[in-house]
Amino acid sequence: MISALRRAAGHYEQVYTVRYRSALEREARRQEDLLVTLLFLEALGVENPASPVTAELLPEMIAAYHDWHRREGWERAPDPGVCC
Repeated sequence: MISALRRAAGHYEQVYTVRYRSALEREARRQEDLLVTLLFLEALGVENPASPVTAELLPEMIAAYHDWHRREGWERAPDPGVCC
């Protein structure tokens, strides 16, 4: 029974979500880049209007910032006090 449900879920994903996958991934990346930008502008002294909400996300964003600067082709982060 469970394997049949898994097959049905896999079929559903192939039929209905494949055509939107790249758009969804692009939007997720855009939102993540915006959040990383807001957090690190705040770290540089520019006030973040959403700081009460984003302060608890800082450890996760440091990891995301590391991934971002690696994707950009930088071996080390531009600000040595943040990561690496």
